[in-house]
Amino acid sequence: IFSRSTMTPSATLCFLRQAGRNAVPTSSRITPFSKPCSQNMNVSKRSSCLPAVPATLSSSWTQTLFTHRQFATEKKSHPFVLSHPSEVDHPPANSTSDSAQPPRGRIVCITSGKGGVGKTTSAASFATGLAQRGHATCVVDFDIGLRNLDIHLGVERRVIFDFVHVLQEECSLHQALIADKKVKGLYMLAASQTRDKESLTVEGVERVLAELAERFDYVVLDSPAGIESGARHAMYFCDDAIVVTNPELSSCRDADKMIGFVSSRSRRAELGGDGCLPVSQTLLITRYDPARAEAEESLAITDMKELLGLPVIGVIPESKDVLFCTNLGTPIISMGDDHPAAGAYMDMVDRFLGNEKELRFVTPEPVSFFKRFFG
Repeated sequence: IFSRSTMTPSATLCFLRQAGRNAVPTSSRITPFSKPCSQNMNVSKRSSCLPAVPATLSSSWTQTLFTHRQFATEKKSHPFVLSHPSEVDHPPANSTSDSAQPPRGRIVCITSGKGGVGKTTSAASFATGLAQRGHATCVVDFDIGLRNLDIHLGVERRVIFDFVHVLQEECSLHQALIADKKVKGLYMLAASQTRDKESLTVEGVERVLAELAERFDYVVLDSPAGIESGARHAMYFCDDAIVVTNPELSSCRDADKMIGFVSSRSRRAELGGDGCLPVSQTLLITRYDPARAEAEESLAITDMKELLGLPVIGVIPESKDVLFCTNLGTPIISMGDDHPAAGAYMDMVDRFLGNEKELRFVTPEPVSFFKRFFG
């Protein structure tokens, strides 16, 4: 239907605007016949609020129903193992004194609906950049069963205990944390390679994140693709969400869906109006080629900003060195400010920390006379 010769990527944006951002797939909805449970009920009484499930339905459907109800906890019944978000939004007035307890660290989720857009690459470089600037940082791999973050940081041979071991209290958090070999103040918590995502629970994830937020200034969550259990648990407790997308329509559409999930399914959304701000969402554009955007072969930055409605925190140019650094186990940001992709990630970290940085590497490089003439 969409002929390359008759319609540019910019012209097709109107078709995407018809899709509701907050639309939730049928498989992800709480069933309409489920009754709200009173916050004063005990566990056995709450179970009686659920309708009887027909025997013909599979046990997996029943498990899905209970899993989604965990994310619909009423805000007054929440025990707040992880402190209230208002503590990081509005620190206490007396927190400047030396004896005052500092606010907990911020939880930052690197997410996107589509796979292969560079979430893990960005999480590794972003966490490395924070640690290089003196902030104690821990990056957590939430891709249970398909971990890759340890390879990006070059610590794959040092993983003994993982995230699920800590969740199931088979080891302490201190035992599972892996210190980076090159950057001081950077730690990683690996995902399990042998378990599945059903091992994650809201209570267990909250307990681990609460302990991490007490130890570190920033806890960076490397979310898996899609809107399944791993991604939902990663975005649920986040204070900031960095949505990663490529300059293509399918990637932007999936990112738009994730923006809606973060806006409506996070704990901050459930606590809306209770003294906390919404999740701060920003857009990170990866694999950007200014020449192709100028030729209308891919989406331009203005197109993606218009489509997704988020401020751009960074634009990472296309670079062959990303694969080279991944194979070496070194984040691309380690190549220094002179390298385009590394410099773009450094600028992204500075913008996240509140510094103003002009976008670089967003215009085509001038073509020399000899290259233009000889090709």
